Amino acid sequence: MADTDLNLLTALDALLAEGSVAGAARRLGLSASAMSRTLARLRAATGDPLLVRAGRGLVPTPHAALLQARVGELAHEVRAVLQPAAEGLDLASLDRVFTIRANEGFVDALAGRLVAAARLAAPRVRLRFAPKPDKDVRPLREGLIDLEIGVLGASGPEVRVQALFRDYFVGVVRRGHALMAGEITPERYAACAHVVTSRRGRWDGPVDEALAALGLRRHVVAMVPGFPAALAMACTTDLVALVTHSFIRAEQERWLETAQAPVESFPLPVRTEAIRISQLWHPRLDADPAHRWLRGLLHSTCRAWHHGLEESREGD
Repeated sequence: MADTDLNLLTALDALLAEGSVAGAARRLGLSASAMSRTLARLRAATGDPLLVRAGRGLVPTPHAALLQARVGELAHEVRAVLQPAAEGLDLASLDRVFTIRANEGFVDALAGRLVAAARLAAPRVRLRFAPKPDKDVRPLREGLIDLEIGVLGASGPEVRVQALFRDYFVGVVRRGHALMAGEITPERYAACAHVVTSRRGRWDGPVDEALAALGLRRHVVAMVPGFPAALAMACTTDLVALVTHSFIRAEQERWLETAQAPVESFPLPVRTEAIRISQLWHPRLDADPAHRWLRGLLHSTCRAWHHGLEESREGD
């Protein structure tokens, strides 16, 4: 540790977020020459150029692109650890409304668990789950929401990000569907009629790209805005729905308490990338004790849920 300068981690986070020496210098309150020297130190430490010239700007190398998400998380954790401990936060008397923007799938799977955990620790706290029609960063910047939950997309360079868990897509059909009668091959899967979920009106996605690589194309006949609607259609028709594993597991757990589940889920016959679910917030809330408590509660709740997901996946 004597040779490790943690300031380099903060500098690397700023450089990768800003994509320029000047921007990183402004962000950290340094001169451009000082930031240039820091970049040289980072290149020496990592053995990689990290940022290279492309026209009038700089672009990250493949190694830097791989590091970016991890560096952001590590830099945030270092800042959190080195901040003074929160004093005077009395959870028993904390009276506050937190607004969390998340899609229907997350709310269905995890909102109940989060509310229960919050009530246990801070009974006067209220959680408002707001709809998520897009990935616009303005509600975070303007203080309209406290946390954003979802897949990381285009966001402001100042937005803080922490990974919560990894999810993945599965197929869902009504119980007794003909697709479940034999091996689910890419050909049999593509030949079915499908319902897709999209808030932005997209008829295709990663599954279609994987099928196209095999010379296949699925027959999509319906589009709905969220997983609950897709599941409802799968329950009452022969359509095949695509939902996340976390969402369908939450539904199946509820069905087990009442009756047999009306649907069956299955692994996709093509490979798709895992989905990283993260929480995002504005840096002005970094040091707020109540907000830090909420972030920690959400992180621990999601980690426990993710552990259950992995156990259920191994048992599938």
